[in-house]
Amino acid sequence: MYIKRCKEAFNINTDLKISDAEWKVMEILWQSSPLSSAEIINQLKDSTDWNPKTIHTLINRLVKKGVLEAKTGERYKLFIPLISSEECRKIETTSFLKKVYASSRKMFITNFIKEENWTDKEIEELRKILEEKQEK
Repeated sequence: MYIKRCKEAFNINTDLKISDAEWKVMEILWQSSPLSSAEIINQLKDSTDWNPKTIHTLINRLVKKGVLEAKTGERYKLFIPLISSEECRKIETTSFLKKVYASSRKMFITNFIKEENWTDKEIEELRKILEEKQEK
């Protein structure tokens, strides 16, 4: 449901730009939501050196981008992701492919396979994925 609302509010086909810092906020909310800004700040305090004002700014940016919803709770605003982590990864992947590989999945995969050291097990898993894809 929340993904549908997001797609209506934000054109998913456009390039969604979420910074690395914004991504950290989204990861917190994907794990558990709704959360207040104080709860988000509390969860980020150990892994970052950001001050609360910075985190509020990141949250507000995400609301403006249409990926977070701010609901008024009993005492505080509560923030809810309007896009799943999977959908966000798809958007980021598409943007990366456009920018770095001129939208060529083949060129990306070829480069990735050649540059990585693969175990026999990983190679077999990749082979199975490709075979399943070919069967469809």
